[in-house]
Amino acid sequence: MFKYILKYKLLLLIAAVSVLNYGCSKDFLDVPVQGQATADSDPDVADKLVTGVYASLHASSAFGGIGDINGISMIAATTIITDDSDKGSTPGDQKGLKDMDDFDLTPTNNFVAALWTGYFNGIAKTNQALKALETAKLDEDLKLRYQAEVRFFRGYYYFNLVRWFGGVPKVLKVPLDAYEANNDPVYQTRATPDEIYALIIEDLTFAKENLLIKGVMPVGRVTKGTATAMLAKVYLTRKNWQEAYTLSQEVISSGSYSLLPDYSEIWRQVGDRSNEAIFEVQTGVYNNSDYGVPNYCVWQGPRVGGLQGWTDLGFGFNSPSQNLVNDYEAGDKRKESTIIFIDQSPQHVGTVLFDGFRIPSQDSVANPRYNYKAYHSENKEVESFLGNRDRKQKNIHLLRYADVILMAAEAANELGNSGESAMLINMIRQRAGLADIIASSQPSMRETVYHERRIELAMEHDRWFDLIRTGRAAQVMQAIKPNFIPGKNELLPIPSLQIALSGGKLTQNNGY
Repeated sequence: MFKYILKYKLLLLIAAVSVLNYGCSKDFLDVPVQGQATADSDPDVADKLVTGVYASLHASSAFGGIGDINGISMIAATTIITDDSDKGSTPGDQKGLKDMDDFDLTPTNNFVAALWTGYFNGIAKTNQALKALETAKLDEDLKLRYQAEVRFFRGYYYFNLVRWFGGVPKVLKVPLDAYEANNDPVYQTRATPDEIYALIIEDLTFAKENLLIKGVMPVGRVTKGTATAMLAKVYLTRKNWQEAYTLSQEVISSGSYSLLPDYSEIWRQVGDRSNEAIFEVQTGVYNNSDYGVPNYCVWQGPRVGGLQGWTDLGFGFNSPSQNLVNDYEAGDKRKESTIIFIDQSPQHVGTVLFDGFRIPSQDSVANPRYNYKAYHSENKEVESFLGNRDRKQKNIHLLRYADVILMAAEAANELGNSGESAMLINMIRQRAGLADIIASSQPSMRETVYHERRIELAMEHDRWFDLIRTGRAAQVMQAIKPNFIPGKNELLPIPSLQIALSGGKLTQNNGY
């Protein structure tokens, strides 16, 4: 079925270590060299395997290879596909992205295939690490913590997979050999969504119970708060309002997190690993060069067009939509921090960004708007930049404290406490410079929560999942994207290659 890639490039200043590499197209097994260090003989190997799981967050190959976890495929399947964004760039660039934007998806779409490959390769890394940890000669408390870190990632990766594809193969082990990888039904058939959610909850609960709190865990690692917040989001998705509320309040009352006073700083380097950060893709320096998610900034950077005459910043994809712009209230500070608006004036004054970089006016730029949250300065006096545009040191914020506050607000309202819901929402609105809301009926408060989530988390890769879990995808998308078919387009197609590799045992999603 999917290709098991278990040969890690352990980055973040950790040397590479080779492990088993399975592939469905292979009929052989790579045998470790006799005497080679393993986790049960060298404690450092276990640490490197866990670090390799963290490094899997940097997977961003949309055109083969290791697949995509946080690259353009993820950007497209969470944001471009929604009402928050248009494909952007130029009309003829990357038809596969245009197909996602227009719901003309087919099972051969390379960006969809890259998600499947990337996430299952990430899961393969977690399973390899867990297997090695079983026999690793480590202090038992440290071993338990490592297992909790790894299981958090497995739960998180499956959480995204089940929301994109529905039921998927439930793979919890490393195949013994190539024959098992190619013949065991567990690798070739789909578990039900309920079975996958049960696994997610089990993994995240284990992580929650065994991880240490923020400030005790090493900087950049997932924490008890990370697992608790992610588990709250899982229960929110499952409409288990009481568990979602309880877990969200546990994060809020922990005292480990707070809102940054300045919303715009969250996506600047000064906001990395801040009090608002709960789960983010870490970046930094490796081999004296920038080390970030490959092309995350470049895919979304402002693009030259028209008269040209300037050195642009990227390919121009994921352009914030006019529909999103129209949803901001007057005076909302978040709008200018989320969207780069290209100057349309006859004076051609251009657009000056926070670091002083000037983008020319519309006659020299391809698109009218760009994602400010994906911008990283190339001014070395402002943010760290060693010259590698493809791997800028841009942390990606996957879960933050404001999201948890809004989860608690939504759950409180669904449990009948609109007053508490309003209080929590006002914490978010006050930072945005907006007037407080007053508690109202449950249906009205529900719409208020939906609006606040859209605006607060705009362009942060959450919109699609919110539309799906709240059952509003058809209503919202058909108004602007008439190709959307209810009962079909809530899920992505299972990649045709994976169905072929399974010998037809993998079933396709409805309508594809």
